[in-house]
Amino acid sequence: MSDKLDRLAQQLEGQLGSRISQTICRLGELTIEVAPAQYLAVAHGLRDHPALKFEQLIDLSGIDYSEFTGWQGKRFGVVSQLMSLTHNWRLRIRVFADDEEFPVLPSVTEIWNSANWYEREAFDLFGIHFDGHSDLRRMLTDYGFVGHPFRKDFPIFGYVEMRYDAEQKRVVYQPVTIEPREVTPRIVREEQYGKANSRG
Repeated sequence: MSDKLDRLAQQLEGQLGSRISQTICRLGELTIEVAPAQYLAVAHGLRDHPALKFEQLIDLSGIDYSEFTGWQGKRFGVVSQLMSLTHNWRLRIRVFADDEEFPVLPSVTEIWNSANWYEREAFDLFGIHFDGHSDLRRMLTDYGFVGHPFRKDFPIFGYVEMRYDAEQKRVVYQPVTIEPREVTPRIVREEQYGKANSRG
């Protein structure tokens, strides 16, 4: 761990202490993991404490660990990338939803207003609900869309398809009629590809 990350880890431990479940330093980046019950308190501390001052939320993304090799933890979570302009350091914060069937986490839009669209995106694509979000609705999929397309168990072709019905004079939804197929990319090369040119 570099001296800068070591100083940050010490500040986090000193200011937030037992509210942090785990601190991970990997590939030159620091990640803290917090429980959902501590999420808002930790977020406030990260933003407001003079020794930390993470004024900016750069990114927030949903995650689904259901097919992650060797993973034994909870399925759905959120990862946020934070930046302190005052101290010129970055931090990743990760929190997991307790309920896999209906994942809910507190919204941090009151702390960092840039989280607004990111939380809507995580709701739309992963089905993670954010308690306290003032306008949680779909953002990238259609209003009648069924399911959440970034979940690992979501079928490649979805559940329904839409088409214009000339008789009804409107768009209708119907079950998917596309046959599932293998989507592994296949590389086709010429017979002499990669062989040395014999002409000198």
